[in-house]
Amino acid sequence: QLQLVESGGGLVQPGGSLRLSCAASGFTLGYYAIGWFRQAPGKEREGVSCISSGGTSTKYVDSVKGRFTISRDNAKNTVYLQMNSLKPEDTAVYYCAADRGAVGGCSLLRSAMDYWGKGTLVTVSS
Repeated sequence: QLQLVESGGGLVQPGGSLRLSCAASGFTLGYYAIGWFRQAPGKEREGVSCISSGGTSTKYVDSVKGRFTISRDNAKNTVYLQMNSLKPEDTAVYYCAADRGAVGGCSLLRSAMDYWGKGTLVTVSS
């Protein structure tokens, strides 16, 4: 059974850091581009960052550029999102998703994703 499982969320103070992990089971993550998305209460789910299957291409939404870093370890079948200098507006449920159709790049579009995890909650508050 294909599964993506996010972990690493929690409560952190403004200015703090968290590292999210997205682990795959039932399939080889290295064949897929991966996207991180987030959904705050009352808002649409938005693309935050993505990484190509080989890890050579990445994208970030403007609001997280310079603060978040996406990476992957295909040997461990895991993708990471390092989040630094967190702000209250980063509070959301964070989801990872796999895109099997990406060739050499990645997408921040929800419609491009084929598999989704169930999400992990990140709360930034003092």
